Amino acid sequence: MKISAIPYAPTYFDTYIKQVDDLDLSAAFRQSIAEIEALDLDKLQAIGDRVYAPGKWTLRDLFQHITDCERVFAYRALRFARNDKTALPGFDENLFADNSGATRRPLETILAELRNVRESSMFLFDSFDDAAMRRTGIMYNAELPVLAVGFTLIGHHNHHFRIMEERYFPILQTA
Repeated sequence: MKISAIPYAPTYFDTYIKQVDDLDLSAAFRQSIAEIEALDLDKLQAIGDRVYAPGKWTLRDLFQHITDCERVFAYRALRFARNDKTALPGFDENLFADNSGATRRPLETILAELRNVRESSMFLFDSFDDAAMRRTGIMYNAELPVLAVGFTLIGHHNHHFRIMEERYFPILQTA
């Protein structure tokens, strides 16, 4: 299903969804996997643990954040697709980041984990039929269709990859 099939999305989630082209969700997942595979590891390692501003996450933190959020959102999508009407709470992304241990792990393993989690999410969403994609659930005090959750994952990826390009890569030019 395409992004244009999303009947609505609350403003917070719409911010991410708007960062995705009107692609089929499966194609959007495949495109994001290709972007992960195309990352220049040497360039990322040259940046290392430098940040573009005080208090910002390292690239390892950033990639782990994308992975952690993907796991949380995929779980939510599974619950909604299976018609579970239990309202699901939000989560503290900063608490997750503070306790992820990303800076103790090699960048290569964090990227491999991200790729594997993204591929798993793609298979999960590919397993949902149209009825499941249209089901909704409550997360973070907002009702969201399963399809919108899938595109939120891709938009979240796009958002952070754009930040990487715009704010982290220039670090190499100032070094």
